[in-house]
Amino acid sequence: MNPTIGSALEAALGLLFKAPTTVICAGRTDAGVHASGQVVTFPAPIAFPLDRLAVAANSLLPRAITLHQPQPVAEDFSARFDARSRHYVYLLLNRRERCALRARFTGHDYHALDLDVMKLAARDLCGTYDFRSLCGQLPEAGGTVRTIFDVRIERRGELVRFDVLGNGFLHRMVRVTVGTLIEIGSGRRPVDDIPRIIAARDRRAAGMTADAAGLYLAGVRYDDFDSFSLPPLLAGELPI
Repeated sequence: MNPTIGSALEAALGLLFKAPTTVICAGRTDAGVHASGQVVTFPAPIAFPLDRLAVAANSLLPRAITLHQPQPVAEDFSARFDARSRHYVYLLLNRRERCALRARFTGHDYHALDLDVMKLAARDLCGTYDFRSLCGQLPEAGGTVRTIFDVRIERRGELVRFDVLGNGFLHRMVRVTVGTLIEIGSGRRPVDDIPRIIAARDRRAAGMTADAAGLYLAGVRYDDFDSFSLPPLLAGELPI
């Protein structure tokens, strides 16, 4: 079994609490995908000083995972099921050459992109639909109907930023959405193709799956809390 963020947290917290600990994550992240605003909940079987929890857990976690801002919550609170919306950010390096230094943190496409066309197409994604055509692997339980609240696209130099907000997302749904919009923006698909893709309910009708490296779970919103945090590349922590 491949290691996951959840399994790594469970292992570290299990050592701290000296008891098996189950972690619930607000959203899934495939291999290679990042999370700057992930939220997790877990029961603490023993008392542990809250101001020391992050430091202690981080000393046991892989360097790629950091626990921060731990807060007590009600016993029945669930990071996954109490979430009102999830906010994904996709960063695309849009130039002819790849960048070795940013390859871990961005997708890449060399085509000239018409952002006005992409924004127009993105309007057709907003609403409640059966997004089976944008799903990489169908869920074992539950349906494929989701609600997308907003899709925003903007350029910052060589970077194109996609913000996708919704109540929940299917397997690889954001990456397929971005890949399809890239194909529309480069003229490889018509601007009005989204309704046809959704109606087809067939993954083969949609576009490519964008590279995992560009995707970030940037935030999860609850009734009284929003975990949104800019990816380091946009927050100025890494050179763009």
